[in-house]
Amino acid sequence: MAQSLNNVVSFDNEPLILVDENNVVLGHDAKAACHQGQGKLHRAFSIFVFNRHNELLLQQRSASKPLWPLFWSNSCCSHPRQGEDDLASAQRRLREELSITAKPEFLYRFRYHAAYGDIGSEHELCSVYVVRSDADIEVNESEVADWCYIAPDTLDRELAVNPERYTPWLKLEWPSLRKAFWPQIEAL
Repeated sequence: MAQSLNNVVSFDNEPLILVDENNVVLGHDAKAACHQGQGKLHRAFSIFVFNRHNELLLQQRSASKPLWPLFWSNSCCSHPRQGEDDLASAQRRLREELSITAKPEFLYRFRYHAAYGDIGSEHELCSVYVVRSDADIEVNESEVADWCYIAPDTLDRELAVNPERYTPWLKLEWPSLRKAFWPQIEAL
């Protein structure tokens, strides 16, 4: 049975890693500053957690998120902090948001920009990871409003019929996973 935590694990002043389009570090800035206006290009990651039935764990973002609150998204996403590599940050965030201890497998990296009205933007060089886990989920309520497992074909239909319910990065990443990486995901 799922349980819930309510630990604050994300802070406006946490130092994110600013990069250029080639992933060369340019410096650091506070998370809030990285997401203001058109945003500053920074490192990020997205993790897709699949159970033994190849169902994807989706999360609904907390209502307290400044960008895309209550939108449905991939299993877990965040940013490496200054001095932290992508994989270590991905493992940390899986534990903090979902209480999953696992080593995600890197698939690919891409750059995207998405504005959330005039409130702010995501401007990220995002590393995409996958992991197989049947661990009990214990969500962190400061990050996650709700969650569910969904069959891949059902998510395909949902994204086609109700795209406004989902985060922009999920809508960019999911088709790539389905087209380019599905055999690798099934082999996890």
